[in-house]
Amino acid sequence: MPFARLTVADPDLSIQTQQNLVEGITKLLASTLLKSPQVTVVSTVLAPREQWFVAATPQTHATGAHLEVSITAGTNTTDEKAAFLREAHRLLADTLHTLSPAVYVALHELDAGSWGYNGVSQLARREQDPSETD
Repeated sequence: MPFARLTVADPDLSIQTQQNLVEGITKLLASTLLKSPQVTVVSTVLAPREQWFVAATPQTHATGAHLEVSITAGTNTTDEKAAFLREAHRLLADTLHTLSPAVYVALHELDAGSWGYNGVSQLARREQDPSETD
């Protein structure tokens, strides 16, 4: 049950490119972190290039990107998480082409009792159905 927020410093990023990124992120979450696409949410946020800074310098000639993904703590191995971080960066680079020199991908691991889906915590969902992993 991941929630992903992709921020891209390009207010003119086409809907098709956004769709390609959303589909790619959803597929990566399924293939590397074993997350169900049916409950995966990806939100895109477009920011002005002149408001994206690296080393206090505006990145007007490169595309800034930041991907944050919330998942339930303890549901993935270190290797699975490393694969996601690597492949997500590759997806951003392949899709956006000219990236700023600092691009971050972050996995936020949330405690199962503090993180919910449709009003039910992940812990309660797991107790109701032990096959639920995230």
